[in-house]
Amino acid sequence: MLRDQDTEADFQRFLRRVDDVTNLLQGLSSPDGAVRDKAIAETEKRLQEQGGSREEEEEEESRTTLNRTLINTSGSARAEAVDAGGFLAALEKDAKERAQRRRRNEQLANALKEQGNEAFRAGDFALAIQRYSQGLDRLRDKQELYTNRAQAYLKLHEYEKAISDCEWALKCNKNCIKAYFLMGKAHLALQHFPESRQCYEKMLQIDPQKENLFKECVEEARLEEKRLREEQGAERVAQAGSAAAASIQELLQRISSPGQHLLYYTGAIRLLAEAVSSGSGQTFFRTNNGFSILRNETVRGAFCAESRSPAEVELCVSLLLLWRAACAGNEENQKLLLAQPAVSAQLAELLCSGTPQIHRDTLALISLFSEHQRGRRLLLRQDLSRWLQILLAFVKCTDARADSAMNILSDLAGEQRFQAQCQAKFSTDVLPLFTQLLVCARQVKQAALARAVAVLGSLCADVGLRAQLAQSRECWQGCLQLLDGCPAGSSPGYLQCVFAVLGLMMNLLLESNSTIQRAIGVLSRVLPASPSAVEEVLRGGVVKKMLKFLKAGGQLTCSYAIKTLASCTQSSRRAQEELLKWDKRFQVLLRLLEAGDELLVGNAAFCLSQCLQVPGAASALLGSSVVQLLLRQAGGDARRSSVQQNSAIALGRLCVAEPRHLQQLRKLNGLAILNSCMKYLPS
Repeated sequence: MLRDQDTEADFQRFLRRVDDVTNLLQGLSSPDGAVRDKAIAETEKRLQEQGGSREEEEEEESRTTLNRTLINTSGSARAEAVDAGGFLAALEKDAKERAQRRRRNEQLANALKEQGNEAFRAGDFALAIQRYSQGLDRLRDKQELYTNRAQAYLKLHEYEKAISDCEWALKCNKNCIKAYFLMGKAHLALQHFPESRQCYEKMLQIDPQKENLFKECVEEARLEEKRLREEQGAERVAQAGSAAAASIQELLQRISSPGQHLLYYTGAIRLLAEAVSSGSGQTFFRTNNGFSILRNETVRGAFCAESRSPAEVELCVSLLLLWRAACAGNEENQKLLLAQPAVSAQLAELLCSGTPQIHRDTLALISLFSEHQRGRRLLLRQDLSRWLQILLAFVKCTDARADSAMNILSDLAGEQRFQAQCQAKFSTDVLPLFTQLLVCARQVKQAALARAVAVLGSLCADVGLRAQLAQSRECWQGCLQLLDGCPAGSSPGYLQCVFAVLGLMMNLLLESNSTIQRAIGVLSRVLPASPSAVEEVLRGGVVKKMLKFLKAGGQLTCSYAIKTLASCTQSSRRAQEELLKWDKRFQVLLRLLEAGDELLVGNAAFCLSQCLQVPGAASALLGSSVVQLLLRQAGGDARRSSVQQNSAIALGRLCVAEPRHLQQLRKLNGLAILNSCMKYLPS
């Protein structure tokens, strides 16, 4: 009886081992990578344990050769160990074979993935899906194949299949951002708005650096939900018998009918523009295929004509008015309008036409887009480097067209894609036009020119464009010509141009040494004549930049820089305070007082004399050699009388502001010189 119980126990242990081995085999073949890794680790552990148990068994057998009873009774245990060892040996062999097969399948799956990617790039999405599916037949746990196939399903509008593939990808990698992104797109296409947003939120949780992408996706979902809500509301209104909806439908039918006179179409378009001015009217216009209006050959011919008769001009203007009414505040309509090839291709041509009214209405239409980021992105699909040339040309107009064009240009200038498009034609097309505008600054709308220069300055924040500008001799001459014509009492518009050019010069201070010299030279010429220009460059940090150049620049750069500082400190208390702030003990100015160039010395003494009017400035010079340096120049070493005068004034202000300097002056027997220079001090 006891033997039967032992046999049953042995059998149950055997079955448990069989179950363990079966579970290991299932784990090794699992599509879940984590489960598979755990099974491999457990297999290796058992193999090591089995190797140890065999050594112990052999040792035990050698110690018990005299105990026949023990040897006889251990037969079943050894048999069980042999069976288990056989299983584990088979398991080890199977694991190696599986690893080899996986490597082969990995290679095949990668090759099929690349074939699928090529088909996807070629637009053959069905073939791409076929190749990705073949790859998954080889390797069921390859995440990239699922997400790539999901992307192809999206292109074929098979959204449910795309969602399923994304879910499988997430089983392979729970932090797969691409899977959440594509699944959000699929849910959005199915109008599952909460699910779509949840996918995007999960994407942001995994990688907070994807905030910009998250915002774009959420905004797209918001606009799609808004579009659906608007169209559902418009449909309810139409079903209730809306007269406006019926009127829009009737007018669109009239415009689509062929063979009518231009005036017939013009009148219908004008009436339609009035009918679509409301929010529901805009939606009715869209849902009734209003943006296909150019399918009418007569209408399209007038809109796209190279030269227009008065009737064609009137029809073209009417179309622009209609689109403005349909697109004002309606982002979905704006997107659909620019999706029309004839419209997107013709806008630049309209701006080049010789008809002021077409100019005004085209600019007004484009302004609807440029005022917000989504609209600017729609515009950025155009050839905006050409638009830059066209918009700049409007500066020559003396009416509202110049302001409208500059508003658009200012809106677009901050967009990176716009800047990139400008780079290719900057030196060949943009700069020559800009230079022409500078030269004829007195004949153009000066406020608009100032904004154009400001736009150019913002573009020149880019290193490549700034370098091209710095190499343009004509541009430098144009800037100088404009600045030289800026006497005191210039008009506000002209002063705006001057300030814009000064801002451009401040940007160019970031360039090479030769460019810096030119830019500082320009500043040193214009600032003495215009206190308001001084305030403008102070806002750009001119004092700190000039001190930097004085520390490291050559003689020519230093001469321009100290002259610029002299002009600034002469007319601005702020400049005096900033110079003290950035050169606390006036070390830069003291070094210039020892220079061999008297122009440097004279301007340095002048700057110092201006700054000594700031409380605390004279005290900052205690312990320095300032008294000796000024006394030497004021006492007759300098050949230029202006150097003597500036040094004497600085010396007098120094001693008046801080009497301890007077004690040092007595030691140097310089009181006579100080008394002689007191006459230069203002009363």
